[in-house]
Amino acid sequence: MNPSQGIAFDVPPQWALQSTSWVTYVSENDDPDDTPLIGMRAPAYLKEQWCTSDEDKSSTVEDTPLAVAGSRGNDGARSTEEIAGSDPRTWVYGQFTQPDKNKVRPGTVEPFTTNSGIKGTLGTAWSMGVKRTQKCATNGKAWTFAFKNSQGDLASWSFFGARGVSDEVPDETVRKIAATVRLYKDPSDS
Repeated sequence: MNPSQGIAFDVPPQWALQSTSWVTYVSENDDPDDTPLIGMRAPAYLKEQWCTSDEDKSSTVEDTPLAVAGSRGNDGARSTEEIAGSDPRTWVYGQFTQPDKNKVRPGTVEPFTTNSGIKGTLGTAWSMGVKRTQKCATNGKAWTFAFKNSQGDLASWSFFGARGVSDEVPDETVRKIAATVRLYKDPSDS
């Protein structure tokens, strides 16, 4: 649930929900300022410690989750089609293919309506040819459902996860989660 955007969605019970203030994001690997390329709030993680490594030999172990889903506002975007086309590509690049944007493949961008009747646009992207140069390196995929929230602002729900692994989240499950996206009103705003 993301109260700041008025968005809620459901995930299967084995997913771990983070607090509504939790933000996850990706940045360029070599950015000393760690400036986010894209982020999401109040994410849910599937298998938070799916892969653990210390690639930079800093003695700080980093966990890679199998999959993550969350939501965000899309200030500055012009349309749901733009968001659904660009956000999945950004997630796949940031999480799986850096520094190679050529390994990102855009998928479909299609009209989509959730179970609660929100109309918007659903887009996908995935990676091909990611080299296993690091322990947790894998191909990945991402989905974004873009829509207007109750304030009429552009917002989105996104998913990213490992692709081509034995416990990959099936596309059918991702679609089912996307279909649960709904507008949420904080009872304290009444």
